[in-house]
Amino acid sequence: MTRTSISLPAATAPVARPAGFYLLASITITFLAGSSAPTPLYPVYQALWGFSAATVTAVFSSYVLVLLAALLVFGRLSDHVGRKPVILVAILLQLVAMVVFADARGVNALYAGRIIQGLATGAALAAIGAGMLDLDRAKGTIANAVAPAVGTALGGFVSGLLVHYLPAPTHLVYGVLAAVYLLQGLGIALMPEPGQRRAGAWASLRPQLATPEGVRGPLRTAIPILVAGWALAGFYASLGPGLVHRAFGVDASLGGGFALFLLAGSAGIAVLVLRELSAQRLMQVGAAALATGMAGVLWALATHSPGVFLVAAIVAGVGFGTGFQGGVRSVLATATAAERAGVLAVVFLVSYVAMGLPALVAGFVAVRTGNLAATGLGFGALVLALALCALRASTSPAPTRAIARILE
Repeated sequence: MTRTSISLPAATAPVARPAGFYLLASITITFLAGSSAPTPLYPVYQALWGFSAATVTAVFSSYVLVLLAALLVFGRLSDHVGRKPVILVAILLQLVAMVVFADARGVNALYAGRIIQGLATGAALAAIGAGMLDLDRAKGTIANAVAPAVGTALGGFVSGLLVHYLPAPTHLVYGVLAAVYLLQGLGIALMPEPGQRRAGAWASLRPQLATPEGVRGPLRTAIPILVAGWALAGFYASLGPGLVHRAFGVDASLGGGFALFLLAGSAGIAVLVLRELSAQRLMQVGAAALATGMAGVLWALATHSPGVFLVAAIVAGVGFGTGFQGGVRSVLATATAAERAGVLAVVFLVSYVAMGLPALVAGFVAVRTGNLAATGLGFGALVLALALCALRASTSPAPTRAIARILE
């Protein structure tokens, strides 16, 4: 069958093209903010319903696993039906998730909310990222690295503040996010379609990890830094609040949210400040900062030093941001417009596996051993080892045969 490429008509009262770019970036921010918003609330839910640390990581990992499945199934869909339909459906699902969270009366509701949220975020990430690249290739590459970090930072920190200082902690943050999603959905409805329709929408739903031949080499080189950075994010998002409380005696909700804010906030700033560096150099700087920062975090947890912990979180965040930016930039450099959503889906798939799997294992280990501090140190040591591997790979990129076979 011959492929066709049909430009989609603009809406009656379209959002201007530059405004459309920033609208898409804002949706990535709010989607990732929504994903990190429950993190400071987990101690509150634990106090209300009496579940274990293993349940916390299982709830967190249910979001990641569904997100991965959504990326596999829907990651390439917007390359065929356009960006807007996929994003609008994802926003609708996010609104449903906010209602489920706000009305939660037990652990099952947390699972349900996380599953719906994972489906929405997984379906939208590649479509939004590709849409930004459609509108502005240079800015889109930067925004695809900055927006997730900014969203994660804002979600964890703002949620922590709301939980600690304002009434109705298990309702207010979800109400605020729902209002924002409604406004963003209206903006997307009025926005001209940035992409194009192509034949093969149904075939694109068949899960696959295949990548275009020209992308495979850069992706293999980027995988170590992607895995190390997102494993670090999983460490902060799952065990962070409990470890901060145990090590420093700080309120888990506020301290965990602030730690995540420092990590992700410094990541976003680093991407903007160091954006002129080459992709290879960014990955090298990222790996070195990740290793240094994670070593500092481990030292701070072992010695109960909050000052060292804060500085180390910032350094690790710099590594997370620059490493991810370098990886994304190198992978997207050879991808065509028709391949962008699919390639981004693979990048996010690798990233979220790295974030979710170690966190899930750590949660069960913490419950089985009854030692959260030792589990946190072990998890941190794993992240440090991954960062050192990424540093070696970025200075002497030589992909293993196993990774090569997976991506063929």
